[in-house]
Amino acid sequence: MTRSSLLQDAARRAARYLDGLGSRPVAPRPEALARLAALDTPMPAGPVDPAAVLAQLDELVGPATMAMAGPRFFGFVIGGALPVTVAANWLATAWDQNAALATVTPGVAQVEAVALRWLVDLFGLPDSTEGAFVTGATMANFTALAAARHRVLTRAGWPVEAEGLFGAPPITVIVGEEAHPTLLKSLGLLGLGRRRLVRVPVDGQGRMRADRLPRIGGPTILCLQAGNLNTGAFDPLAELCAPAHAAGAWVHVDGAFGLWARASAQLAPLATGLELADSWATDAHKWLNVPYDSGIAFVREPGVLPAAMAISAEYLPAGDGARNPADFTPELSRRARGVDVWAALASLGTSGIAEMLERNCRGARRFAAGLAAAGHEILNDVVLNQVLVSFGTPEVTERVIAAVQADGTCWCGRTEWQGRTALRISVCSWATTDADVELSLEALLRSAGATRDPGAPTPARTARR
Repeated sequence: MTRSSLLQDAARRAARYLDGLGSRPVAPRPEALARLAALDTPMPAGPVDPAAVLAQLDELVGPATMAMAGPRFFGFVIGGALPVTVAANWLATAWDQNAALATVTPGVAQVEAVALRWLVDLFGLPDSTEGAFVTGATMANFTALAAARHRVLTRAGWPVEAEGLFGAPPITVIVGEEAHPTLLKSLGLLGLGRRRLVRVPVDGQGRMRADRLPRIGGPTILCLQAGNLNTGAFDPLAELCAPAHAAGAWVHVDGAFGLWARASAQLAPLATGLELADSWATDAHKWLNVPYDSGIAFVREPGVLPAAMAISAEYLPAGDGARNPADFTPELSRRARGVDVWAALASLGTSGIAEMLERNCRGARRFAAGLAAAGHEILNDVVLNQVLVSFGTPEVTERVIAAVQADGTCWCGRTEWQGRTALRISVCSWATTDADVELSLEALLRSAGATRDPGAPTPARTARR
C-alpha cells in the first residue's frame, strides 16, 4: 500500500468512527473491552503490512474507546475536537515540524504567534501579554508559575534558574481550599511543595473568601481560580488582586476552562478583574474543542516567561530576532499544537466561540432545571457549564451514577464536593445540541427512577416541600 492510499484509508476509518459516535453507547461495550486482549502478543519479529496495522488499531481499539468526541460525554470538563481542528491536526502532523525555532519552522511559528495574539485579544488580557503552547492545563500552570517563581525571586535578588532553590528566599504560595489538583502538582514539580501551602477557606460555591486572605509579606504567589472544577464558580478576582499587588505578590489564575468565559459578553462578568492578574493558564482542548494536547500559558510582563524558559545550545541556529517558541515553553522538541488552535479560532470567529460557550451553558441550566423539577437536589449555583446533583443518600447517588453509565445514552462521572457525593455534569462539547441534552436528561431521570430507594419519598413529594 502506498503512503497516499494508507493515509486515505486512515481518513476513511476516522470519518466512519466519528460519524458513528452519535448512535453508539458512549462507554465501550464489555465485548469490545474483552477483544483488547488480542493486542497482548509478542512484538512482531519482522515488518508487518502497515495497512494491517492500521486495521488492527481500528477494529480492536476503536470500539473500546470512550466516545469523548461525541455529543453526550459529560464526564469531565473536556470538549470534542471540532472537525476543522482534526483536519488541521492531520495536516500539521503530515508537515512533521519540530516547532521549536522560528528560523527552522517559520510557517508554524507564525501561525502560533498569530493564534496567541488572537487569544490575548479574545480574553481581554493586557497587550503586553506573552504566551506559550504546552501540553495541557497542568503544564500551562507549571509554565506560568515558573515565570512567577522567577519574578518573585529576582525581586528578592535570587537567580533561581542558575542557583536553584537551595538557599533561596522562601516563597509563600497561597491557594484556595478547592484549588485544582493539577495546580498543586505543578507547584510540587517547581519545588514549591504541595503541603507547605497557605490555604484560604472557600464559600459554599468553592470561591476563595477575600475576607480570609492572610497578610502578605516577602516573595509570594497567590493562585486564584476561574472556574471551580465542580461548581464552575469564579474566585472574586478583582477583590483579591488589589491587596495582593499592594503587597508585591504575583497573582496567577488557573482558568483551565473558566478563562473561556471571557469570550462571551454574556459570561464575561463572571471573570471581572481577571485581566488584573500577572499570569493565566488555560486548556484549548477543553472549551475551544481542539485535539489533545493543547494547554496555553500567558504572562503579563514581557520577558519574564522567556527568562524562566529560554534555552541555548551550540548546535542550535543563532536567533535573528524572531520569536522562538522553545524560549517560552518547557519543551525543545514539540509538535505545532498552535496550528489546531489557529484553525478553531479562524473557523469559529468571535461570534462562533461565544455561541458555542453559551449553548453549553444553556444545556447545563436545562439539566439542572429538569433534574430539580423531578425532585432531585442541585448542589451548586449553575453559573457556567457545571451541574452537581444528588439523588439522596451517597449510596443511592452511586447507584444512579452506575446506572447512567451502564445505560450508554450519556456518560457522567461522580465527585465528592463539600462532604456530598454527587453526579457531575460537564457540558463542554461543540457537538452537544439541545436535543442531546433532552435525550440525556431523559436517561438521567430514567436511571434515577430505576434505582430509587424504596423507602425514600417520591420525587413529586420531594419537589413540593
